[in-house]
Amino acid sequence: MNFPILSSLILLPTIGAIFILFTNSSNKKYQSSKYVALFISLANFLLSLYLWFVFDKSSVEFQFLENREWLSGYINYKVGVDGISILFIILTTFITPICIISVNATIKNKLKDFLIAILIMETFMIGVFCSLDLVVFYLFFEAGLIPMFLIIGIWGGERRVYSAFKFFLYTLLGSVLMLIAIISIYWIAGTTDVEKLYEVGIDAKYQNLLWLAFFSSFAVKTPMWPVHTWLPDAHVEAPTAGSVLLAAILLKMAGYGFIRFSLGLFPLASEYFVPLIFILSLIAIIYTSFVALMQEDMKKLIAYSSVAHMGFVTLGIFTMTQQGIEGSIFQMISHGLISAALFLCVGVIYERHHTRLISEYGGLVSVMPRYAVVFMVFTLGALGLPGTTGFIGEFLILMGTFKKNFIVATIASLGVILAAAYMLWLYKRIIFGEIVNQNLKLMVDLKRFEIVILFTLALSIILFGFYPEPLLDTIKVSVGNILEMYNLNINSNIAYNN
Repeated sequence: MNFPILSSLILLPTIGAIFILFTNSSNKKYQSSKYVALFISLANFLLSLYLWFVFDKSSVEFQFLENREWLSGYINYKVGVDGISILFIILTTFITPICIISVNATIKNKLKDFLIAILIMETFMIGVFCSLDLVVFYLFFEAGLIPMFLIIGIWGGERRVYSAFKFFLYTLLGSVLMLIAIISIYWIAGTTDVEKLYEVGIDAKYQNLLWLAFFSSFAVKTPMWPVHTWLPDAHVEAPTAGSVLLAAILLKMAGYGFIRFSLGLFPLASEYFVPLIFILSLIAIIYTSFVALMQEDMKKLIAYSSVAHMGFVTLGIFTMTQQGIEGSIFQMISHGLISAALFLCVGVIYERHHTRLISEYGGLVSVMPRYAVVFMVFTLGALGLPGTTGFIGEFLILMGTFKKNFIVATIASLGVILAAAYMLWLYKRIIFGEIVNQNLKLMVDLKRFEIVILFTLALSIILFGFYPEPLLDTIKVSVGNILEMYNLNINSNIAYNN
């Protein structure tokens, strides 16, 4: 295939953003800007589905490769996809139009600028999942900070500037070490091409330091305990669409990075640091679950639950088992759908009642029955009920962890119980009980566009919960290939030392 489908996926949102930028900025045109943004994002989604349709699931090779010289003799613009990255691309293109539709209610000022920021953000996010050169990956990875910084800092809540700067500085400082590591890799191996690095490998004596440098960036972005504190602040202050993008896609970049680079490039170091990852993951699962139980702000509760769920993801990745890694990827896709839906649900009632305090609600089932139904689906998905995507991911992760370490798996299982505790507690206080605040009786049920968004997400969560095969079949061969390379490197090193 000669058509540059990946570059088209990357550039199409930016082309749409430029088109919107040069349209008439009168208030009447804002709506047309939204239609343009929605059209572009839906076109990108359909293009990604076509990519998935023609993708060869049986091949271990990267597909739809594009390799063009950028900085002569140094860096190439190289993109391609395997079974892992293609699912994250589809998740990105699926969530973006949902964010654009949701701005109906949440964004009142500078709508055109907000749409431009979302579309440019989509470009950077897709670029991350396509990149097969470390420098190109780094540029896309860091560039995503800028539109998200603006989204939080301009359209956020009262403490938006503080939260935006905290988000920016945490993630930027973490990534400085990764940049130094990429430069070091070029000095050691003479290339930043990911495929070539997989083939030649990196000298064992450098791996630990390089792994830690990459870890510093991915740990902040995931976020892992104890560098997670920026996430609740960012979520609370971000507009609804910003929270959706942050939870659904941005957190997944780090998980993807762990699989693609930490396991792929530094297998010996990954094996060495497994105990560290397990400890930090367990703390994230258990500690942040208890913190979530203490929250009075709905967004903060969901934000802390995200830290706990991403703890499961890092745990599964470093089990180095087929089930564990497949479960982690599935959990990331699942969390992308469920967390997006939960933040949208918060946005729905915040728009009507202008508060996120749990204590201000109660008895919504009597005035918003359709809302109560879809919120129940997302709540049950978040706590991992069988029949939802949340169950599949956590089940596979715990299976892989039991293979690796029985005690770690047992402790992690407690996280499932704690998730049920804080999610059901949240649902009970908002949906059931008596209506104490009389203003709640005036609240209207879901509007047409809200029904479209939330029911689409609910159907996706249930569909892949009952029928996960399309996703698991896509990633199976690619995960197996990564594990094969990983085990080959580990065994070769053992043989060399002996």
